[in-house]
Amino acid sequence: MTLVETGERIMDIQAKIYQGDSREWLRKLSENSVDLIVTSPPYADQRKNTYGGIPHDQYVEWFLPISEQLLRVLKPTGTFVLNIKEKVVEGERSTYVMELILEMRKQGWLWTEEFIWHKKNSYPGKWPNRFRDAWERVLQFNKHKKFNMYQDAVMVPMGDWAQARLKNLSEVDKTRDPSKVGSGFGKNISNWVNRDKAYPTNVLHLATECNNKSHSAAFPEELPEWFIKLFTQENDLVLDPFMGSGTTLMVANRMKRNSIGIDVMPEYCDMVKIHLAQAEFNLPNPKTNPPVNVEHPAGIRTGTN
Repeated sequence: MTLVETGERIMDIQAKIYQGDSREWLRKLSENSVDLIVTSPPYADQRKNTYGGIPHDQYVEWFLPISEQLLRVLKPTGTFVLNIKEKVVEGERSTYVMELILEMRKQGWLWTEEFIWHKKNSYPGKWPNRFRDAWERVLQFNKHKKFNMYQDAVMVPMGDWAQARLKNLSEVDKTRDPSKVGSGFGKNISNWVNRDKAYPTNVLHLATECNNKSHSAAFPEELPEWFIKLFTQENDLVLDPFMGSGTTLMVANRMKRNSIGIDVMPEYCDMVKIHLAQAEFNLPNPKTNPPVNVEHPAGIRTGTN
């Protein structure tokens, strides 16, 4: 638990860590209690030394009981953000991600959006029939069509293109110009005159995490940070059921969101506990902050002190 002092009031920001199987711990969480789920589960046939490795042809069957519980604990206004990527099997892409999307829709999930994480610092390379991956999927799921979304929080600078493009507007630019392909979408260019920020696209240009040697597949802090900005406000609850090195919890704590992390590896739970405790020294009045606890399957709670 961390006490964060802001102005004249103190907000009680909690970071809870559960060590064990997500399928077991998620059943213990309250229904409709989580505002945002951000996670990157083990990909098919990967992380065999730490998580056992799930065969690609068994991945959907393995994940559906987890997504069922995630659907239960997520608030009606909440969002589930899933970072995942297909693997290549015998020279072709496996279809397990697409199969998972279809099965989750049968569970009751709405597949609202798909973001692309472009890895800016991906190493070059090639195989006989393909090139090296430089992107990953980030899938957005919701329980209902109306959910909390704070789009202004992730606006980006307009860019230099706006100075020339918006300088001399045509008559078409001053009205809503419908799409020429019949999609129903349209634009009014004049709405962007004198604006210095615009809404981003669904492509996120982020570097991979290169300085974290404690976990086999740590994603960058900017990834959960962007979605925490977009889908939550201060004091909301963020869940990562495959916590790993704890990036989501660290970012949520820094952004004054409550958080819950679950991981089967005790060393990762202990590492995140230490990192969260160290981060408290950057907060006002760190001596008043009680320790972050790790709850183990047997119910034993271990503090940082």
